Amino acid sequence: MLKQKTAEWVDRNADDLTDMARQIWENPEEVLKETFACELQKEYLKRQGFDITVNDKIPTAFVASFGRGKPVLGLLGEYDALKKLSQAVSAERQPLKEGGHGHACGHNLLGVGCLGAVVAVKELIEKGELAGTVRYYGCPAEELLVGKTLMAREGMFDGLDAALSWHPSPMTMPWAGSLLALYSAEFTFAGKSAHAGSAPHAGRSALDAVELMNVGANYMREHVLDQNRIHYIVTNGGIEPNTVPAEASVWYNVRAPKKTIAQDTFRWLVQIAQGAAMMTQTTLSDVKIISGCYEVLPNQTLVKVLEKNMHETGAPKFTYNDREFAKKISGGYDRGAKEKGLESNFVPLSFMDSFLHEGIEPAHDFGKSLKASSDAGDVSWIAPFAMFGAAAFPLGTSPHTWQATASSGSGIGFHAMHFAAKVLAGALVDLYCDPGILQKAKEEFESATGGKRYVSVFDEKIV
Repeated sequence: MLKQKTAEWVDRNADDLTDMARQIWENPEEVLKETFACELQKEYLKRQGFDITVNDKIPTAFVASFGRGKPVLGLLGEYDALKKLSQAVSAERQPLKEGGHGHACGHNLLGVGCLGAVVAVKELIEKGELAGTVRYYGCPAEELLVGKTLMAREGMFDGLDAALSWHPSPMTMPWAGSLLALYSAEFTFAGKSAHAGSAPHAGRSALDAVELMNVGANYMREHVLDQNRIHYIVTNGGIEPNTVPAEASVWYNVRAPKKTIAQDTFRWLVQIAQGAAMMTQTTLSDVKIISGCYEVLPNQTLVKVLEKNMHETGAPKFTYNDREFAKKISGGYDRGAKEKGLESNFVPLSFMDSFLHEGIEPAHDFGKSLKASSDAGDVSWIAPFAMFGAAAFPLGTSPHTWQATASSGSGIGFHAMHFAAKVLAGALVDLYCDPGILQKAKEEFESATGGKRYVSVFDEKIV
């Protein structure tokens, strides 16, 4: 049986996959600078016979392809880390490097799990047991929500018939829901400097414009959808209090369940910025789009394929040490914090007194949006797409925490990754062997998109 062969390949190569994921975990890199992880994966895939395609505009992105002809199926990998979340594999806060990066979203696992699946399937294509092309996408900068957006703009996903992925999670279940669309931009105001003590009347404060913009944005919150998210940080507040700031900047993220709604909210935010400039006699000198992504469009046909293969594979196999580590992490949360962690990931509160999820749950997010974003949303508007979560974190753990970093370097994360590789490989086998599934997925995709052509946020006329 073909799926059994791919699962056996993962088992035979589990130590190599674990070693690669551990090396990436030990060498966390910031967005768009993931040189170590990118080169490590490229070299491995070259040795396996894959053709590697790079793009000079995105140095840490690549596509690895094997086979020829249709269908062309791709898996989306990631490998960037998060700032200031360095952490040892410990149930207590213990940074490996003060202020250092850490894999607090498990991207060291995500990418290697997908890589393992494509190599397992490549073995079958090479032997003539499957026909078509398999691709692995090395995707940088997901945490900035820009890597796949830039790759899509460069046409790196062109020709795909379907794409799949997974994500480390507190619970093993298919993701039938969506993630929020996003616009991210830095607003810069230009004013006029002056001595703040002796001649404030001669100056015009760019910081005043930033503060008025923030006030206006906070009043706007009452009049947007409940699911919308608006958050910001001041990136430049001036030089010193004694000088009227001639330049000041603020960085905003706007999220919404649909890209059209996020776009409308963002345009309103631009108008607020323009108003703040008028009120302070300053100039809105720049609106720099930093990133942006579509909402994830889950293809339910592919979601069902993943769910079937999750059950065929069987739940992740954890050890006694994994369970004890999970107990220390999960048991360290007070009930209120754990409840928030469960609810934010659509985990039923019936798991409140559990520490590690060891089963396979049905999708709990159908028709809902996780209150986060992913640049995989852009790919989901180019080709049919689906993903699932695998229990790489103890129950109650949220991504972007030191506890998630610790888990991503532990046996919990590695065993979840092995499971994910088997599920993805099995799903690819189904899609290669049954053209009817892929046809149904494409029909669903065309219906959901309404034939709308993908346009990168960087190519839109917004302001």
